[in-house]
Amino acid sequence: MALVLPDAAEDLILQNFFNKTAPQNQTLKLFKSNTTPGEGDIAATYTEADFTGYVAISLTGASWTITPGAPTAAAAAQQTFSSSADQAAQSVYGYYIVQAVSGLLMFAERFTDGPYTIANNGDQIKITPQFTMA
Repeated sequence: MALVLPDAAEDLILQNFFNKTAPQNQTLKLFKSNTTPGEGDIAATYTEADFTGYVAISLTGASWTITPGAPTAAAAAQQTFSSSADQAAQSVYGYYIVQAVSGLLMFAERFTDGPYTIANNGDQIKITPQFTMA
């Protein structure tokens, strides 16, 4: 599935672009709810993963590389979520990014080949956050 930019994030992009509000760092999270991202979503639409060893990942402004062009794209380095113990299987359907302070949902993406199952010590999910403006 394609990345979904919710309506609230569209507003925030314009607020940042026109210097009406200060930008914030982001937090990358996995979701375990069987959710299809939509434009009306908020962060609470998603149920965050909670397998053993799971920790949301902070992304600072310096984490992102912006590549101008047609289209312009932003990408962060690949991030890895790892299980640290054997456990009951947990399905992970996708990822979402929120602002670190406000918690506002920035964007979400459901895995096209998921869900991925986390059950064993050492199981991993790797995400390369990317955003392209067409």
